Amino acid sequence: MTRRLRILVFFVAMVLIAAGGLVVAWARHDDEEPVSILGTWTGEQATQFTTLLRGFGIPFRYQGTAAQREVLLSKVQSGEPPDLVIMPGLGELAEYADQHRLYPLNGLYDPQEYGAPWKPTGTASEHVYWVPVKADLKSVVWYRQDDPPADSPAPMGSWCVGMGDDGASGWPGTDWIEDLLLQRSGPAVYQDWVLGRDGVTWTSTPVRAAWEAWAGLLRKDRAAARHALLTDHRGAPGGRGLLFDAWHGCSLEHQGSFARSFYDAADAKRARLTDSAPLLPGGPAVRAHEVSGDFAALFSDRPQARALLGRLASRAGQQEWAQVADVFSANRRVAPRGGTVEHEIAERLRTGPRCLDASDVMAPAVRDAFYEAALGTIARVAEGRDPGIAALLRDLRRLQDAQSAQAGDGRAAPGTVCSTR
Repeated sequence: MTRRLRILVFFVAMVLIAAGGLVVAWARHDDEEPVSILGTWTGEQATQFTTLLRGFGIPFRYQGTAAQREVLLSKVQSGEPPDLVIMPGLGELAEYADQHRLYPLNGLYDPQEYGAPWKPTGTASEHVYWVPVKADLKSVVWYRQDDPPADSPAPMGSWCVGMGDDGASGWPGTDWIEDLLLQRSGPAVYQDWVLGRDGVTWTSTPVRAAWEAWAGLLRKDRAAARHALLTDHRGAPGGRGLLFDAWHGCSLEHQGSFARSFYDAADAKRARLTDSAPLLPGGPAVRAHEVSGDFAALFSDRPQARALLGRLASRAGQQEWAQVADVFSANRRVAPRGGTVEHEIAERLRTGPRCLDASDVMAPAVRDAFYEAALGTIARVAEGRDPGIAALLRDLRRLQDAQSAQAGDGRAAPGTVCSTR
């Protein structure tokens, strides 16, 4: 690469970063086309990820953006998809697999290192099309070490809630509804709802009851609901996160294990977690934990791309990733690191009933409508209006039915969502 070309590449990267939080990282040998990777990680986590990849010795080009879905669709439609994609949306990856755009990962890593619910068991296909390369725990609540919560349902004013996101606003609300359904009705009902089985639909009593419980909590403090609607889930840019920014005036954050990345280093050391169930409306018992992951999939069969993904998914690669970035792995052989909080997270990720994030598994159209319905609920409550839950659920059911009829049996969609052990 000539000096002039290097300068041009650097200039383009800087323009992209300024334009939309996009991160583009290069590690290239002149005699080999780099593996192109598209992910959602930006900022410090993108830096940590590219540091990890450079140690693999395989030329790569990483692009991180909050608008990943749109960027990926554009690249696929133009006939120039990335070699490798890392994303949380299993439903989206299943659609690409059904369109024969993904390549099987069979033989790239030891599948026994990944158990349920991470391993795609119960599909009509014998192939594996994705593997989790980062795991997160949900169904937990964060609090400040010097301000522990009572073991009983918490009022709306105690909750640090931000519904905004520059990628897909609304998902923090769907996390509440999913967790309420999981803790009140258990993993079996939760899984049947996600997969549309055994008569558990959007309009079924358990789903409606969970949604109404969330709306009931919001109604108790319309000002807090209005504030949540206008707040980013990460807090203000350059701030200390919702839990530690004093002006939010809240003490509990219903958020995944990734929440600590929004706090500064000193605050993160003071953050503690507890199971969400006793603090939710109704104070149900802990039935299971919701988990989420960032899954890697191949849009090309290039040997370099397969080698890089195989290295990333291996026990050694996942252990390196955990050490470089302080993240968690779904790989059973990766030892947890850090102190008490880290070990608590790792233990919950490995044992007991666990269910994948419902909206991540859903078909993209249904997932997006779920997000919008959650936003609509909080907006109507904040305005003092009836949230119209029955109508929202009927619309979601019709959309789900239409998507199911269009997809047919599907050959790649997950066949299980929950693990019982």
